[in-house]
Amino acid sequence: MACLAGPVVAAAVIMPAAASFIAGVRDSKLVPTREERECLAREIRAVALAVGVGRASVREIDRLNILRATHLAMQRALVLVLPYDLALIDGNPIRGLELGSHAEIVDGDAKIYAIACASIVAKVARDRLMVRLAASHPGYGWERNVGYPTPEHRDALRHLGVTSHHRRDFGTVRLLRLGEQLGLPDLSPG
Repeated sequence: MACLAGPVVAAAVIMPAAASFIAGVRDSKLVPTREERECLAREIRAVALAVGVGRASVREIDRLNILRATHLAMQRALVLVLPYDLALIDGNPIRGLELGSHAEIVDGDAKIYAIACASIVAKVARDRLMVRLAASHPGYGWERNVGYPTPEHRDALRHLGVTSHHRRDFGTVRLLRLGEQLGLPDLSPG
């Protein structure tokens, strides 16, 4: 389920070779609460040799597509941790990007400790941003749903409309915009 609002965020983390593993670090999607992710992110930042967080804006997502925008966010994060010997990237092979020496690992955030650390740092950074945006865009529930298409968020889109922070070509947002352009009633799923 893709986010309907907010930038895409990526992190690069260089962990020291001799460091002990931080208990609880795993794929950020498997860390059950926001509080636990926040605590782990603080611990990761305290131990890491370098942390870089990059993002691609909603405008870049709409212009490039989510995959290319994600790669751009990765590139921006990696620049902040230079120099590195080999970047381990979560996902499928990336073609045509200047990431330096890298290896892609499918489900890397579930297999590689440093990628799991980066996953947590990125998720916490993005969630914090969405909470800040919620203060200036009340009603969408971003402080709770961080931009995901919950019933609360979809209802707010119908009643409050699309903001500049919404990804124009994603799910409910796209259907609402299409319906408006065609003068049709709400096309989005209930």
